[in-house]
Amino acid sequence: MLLGNAKIATIDKTSDGDRFSYCMRNNGAVAIKDDMIVWVGDADAIPAEYKDAAKFPYHDLEGRLITPGLIDCHTHVVHGGNRAVEFEMRLEGAGYEEIARAGGGIVSTVTATREADVDQLLKSALPRVDALLAEGVCVIEVKSGYGLDRETELNMLRAARKIEEVRAVRIKTTFLGAHATPAEFKGEPDRYIDEVCIPTLRAAHAEGLVDAVDGFCEGIAFNTDQIARVFDVARELDIPVKLHAEQLSNIGGTKLAASYGALSIDHVEYANEDDAKAMAASGSVAVLLPGAFYTLHETQLPPIEAFRKHGVPMAVATDCNPGTSPLMSILLTMNMSCTFFRLTPEEALCGATAHAARALGLDDTGQVKEGMRADLAIWDVSHPAELSYRIGFNPLFDRIFGGVSMKS
Repeated sequence: MLLGNAKIATIDKTSDGDRFSYCMRNNGAVAIKDDMIVWVGDADAIPAEYKDAAKFPYHDLEGRLITPGLIDCHTHVVHGGNRAVEFEMRLEGAGYEEIARAGGGIVSTVTATREADVDQLLKSALPRVDALLAEGVCVIEVKSGYGLDRETELNMLRAARKIEEVRAVRIKTTFLGAHATPAEFKGEPDRYIDEVCIPTLRAAHAEGLVDAVDGFCEGIAFNTDQIARVFDVARELDIPVKLHAEQLSNIGGTKLAASYGALSIDHVEYANEDDAKAMAASGSVAVLLPGAFYTLHETQLPPIEAFRKHGVPMAVATDCNPGTSPLMSILLTMNMSCTFFRLTPEEALCGATAHAARALGLDDTGQVKEGMRADLAIWDVSHPAELSYRIGFNPLFDRIFGGVSMKS
């Protein structure tokens, strides 16, 4: 197809190559063949071969905006149950211990997830996936981490893989066995890492279920030595790593992940300038998660200025999960990243496209560029800043996935 009479935010490097920007074309066109973008340019310079309507049917977009399809690079959309009752209990004054005694917290999600089979996990995930697709998302990263035993962790990854079979979306799976210590290993995190987490990682890799390996490096989860043991196995298996780090405190997770060349380091509210320098040196993406910041009433801001100063790419993602970020809107995430973290709308859009692609190790998406996959979002807006500016408003006109319009 040939898309014309459009504004295009191609999302490309600035002329000095220092950062990504909108790189707007105000009267542009995009030619698509099969699942690839084959030409992008000004509407008055369309090559003759793409003007053949029999081969490239023309679609007049009437001035609408084209962006890359959006990418949610950090989610936990596959899980059992929900924590709505716990949410209500907290608002009525219940404390952590009371909620835990009532079976709440991560224990409730682990229990519900263990009770669900692959088909049930898939069925419960699809409404969350559909909410993201309805806002122009074309790639979703999905983590395990709510099974904390071999079979359930594998089932979560199997369910994640099945999403691609029933929805027009690209799924990247992440093994997060080092998410928490389950009740049956209470007080024995090292034994859990050695007896469950690492053997399950090997099994998941053998089954072709793992695109990346993650962990939660925090005082309430796992320390740097324990995460390093998991990352050593990931390196042996040639799987890239990423890390939940510096969300609640700073115990050295960012520097550890950077030393392993992590694709991304996520949350990072308590990261500092030295951490930013380490991330810049390793090329790791800082994934900002304003949904968790909001839900937890956090006040510690990520070091945005240090990331800018040292050229650390910043992605934004929903962190969709049942406990700390029950958020299923990438557009609201972009708004929150601007409102809470003071990103510019341009940074937010780059964070949900080109930088999010980098956080997943993808080099064929996240930009409107020749040779990229034809994953696009078409919007009823006049300027890309509107995508971050509005709250509770979805201006998506069409989502093109692999060269196929979802309106057709």
